[in-house]
Amino acid sequence: MDGLSRRKMLITGGALGAFGALGMASPARARSLWTWAPSGSVAGAGAGVDPDWVWDEEADELVAAVIDRGDVPRVNELLRTWTRNDQPLPDGLPRDLRDFMEKARRLPSWADRGKLEAAAEFNKSRGIYLNLLNGVGGGMLSTAIPREARSVYYSKGGADMEDRVAKTSLLGFAIGDLNAYRPDGKVVVEAVKTRLVHAAVRHLLPRSPGWSRTSGGQTIPISQADMLVTWHSLPTYTMRKLIEWKVPVTPAESEGYLHVWQVTAYMLGIREEYIPATWDAADAQSEQVLDPVLASTPEGIELTDILLGQLAEQTSPGGIDRPLVNALARYLVGDQVADWDGIPREPFWEKAIATAWPKLVAFREKLIPLPLVPPLAWTIDEAARQYILFYLTKGRGTHIDIPDTNRPG
Repeated sequence: MDGLSRRKMLITGGALGAFGALGMASPARARSLWTWAPSGSVAGAGAGVDPDWVWDEEADELVAAVIDRGDVPRVNELLRTWTRNDQPLPDGLPRDLRDFMEKARRLPSWADRGKLEAAAEFNKSRGIYLNLLNGVGGGMLSTAIPREARSVYYSKGGADMEDRVAKTSLLGFAIGDLNAYRPDGKVVVEAVKTRLVHAAVRHLLPRSPGWSRTSGGQTIPISQADMLVTWHSLPTYTMRKLIEWKVPVTPAESEGYLHVWQVTAYMLGIREEYIPATWDAADAQSEQVLDPVLASTPEGIELTDILLGQLAEQTSPGGIDRPLVNALARYLVGDQVADWDGIPREPFWEKAIATAWPKLVAFREKLIPLPLVPPLAWTIDEAARQYILFYLTKGRGTHIDIPDTNRPG
């Protein structure tokens, strides 16, 4: 099974007990027929073509040529010097790649500077929630998305998950920075580089026997539908959790937070006719593309174990061990997703978090006084802070590079 551990396949007890290894080997549930109307998009119209059959034609053709010409090492070396939104592209890039990137780095005509600034302030005031949800929450959801888990596992990045987390973190915390879309920010840079990486994976992954054997008939990975699934595992999921946790969010903050992710979707190459215009439209689309495809895979279980193991190792000097990490992850994504991810049950910590976290949120939002917050809440708070520190610092000293091969071996 290409290095997949039999132990990882068998550790999932509880709700997965009867499901067992046979269930984990079964194909993921099919996404429902595409019926989402393009009238709900930022474009307000569109052909309504199923995004599962749409990729990123211009980028895909270009990056395939860059790989086949052997230009990847030189391009990666040059792109490491491109670090700011307002910075000119480095000299020496192949002409076709430069022309594409000059166009790809432009913000859409509907980008609203005021809303982007509102999003930056929202990230500043609600950073602990947003980073926790986008980091550990979104991470645990991603490993329960079969196509995403397999694309990660069998691509080059799957062989070194520390580096993979670091590269993912670069885009994640660039979006959350106060200067995200300002001239000295980095979102444009990291989004365009990520778009190139996606195109490279589309070119390379069909050559992987492991991926082809488990792809469920998909011949080209990372379709527009797949990108929408990932998008909803971040802002849509996060906004739902903020509402569930009763975190006060003003209309301006809500609109701004949606907008920064709308613009980022565009920068990643998602077509405007698929980008939801409102949270209601996002919820409706998520129910169609994300909810039905969540499932367990051996690859997802393996990746989850690696990610949570990294976190526990990172935070153990502060006295936070793996059971608390498991329980925190389980609390964020719920029992069903946690079971699919093979996250062990931790009865003590699960009960502690379910009791303490809502009170901790209420205290932060000045809804209850300090005496009502149980002392154990501060241990959980430290776990959350340590995860955020892990998430944010893993990106330091790394770069988003275009791959030119799949997972070794």
